[in-house]
Amino acid sequence: MKTGNILRYFLCSRSVFKEVVILIVIVVVVVVVVVVVVVVVVVVVVVVVVSVVDNVAVVVVVEVVVVLLLLVVLLLLLVVVVVVVVVVVVVVVVVVVVVVVVSVIVAV
Repeated sequence: MKTGNILRYFLCSRSVFKEVVILIVIVVVVVVVVVVVVVVVVVVVVVVVVSVVDNVAVVVVVEVVVVLLLLVVLLLLLVVVVVVVVVVVVVVVVVVVVVVVVSVIVAV
């Protein structure tokens, strides 16, 4: 049994890795949708407040709150990306280690 065949067998027979990939895709899609919705809502609120309110102090406060909210959303997106990258790296390392171990066992 060659290493490529072992890798193919391991990836095809283990649904855990497929589930991890599906979970990662779902998380990324949900986060992107949330980010887009938050950005659209924030932009609409800013446009409405700036067009309705004549008080400069209120407009400045709203803009500061919007900037802070967008920073929090970007930080959330960054955390999700880091978590996804870590999970992918762990899955790849586990697959490589298992393939190497199985190859050594089969070779012996």
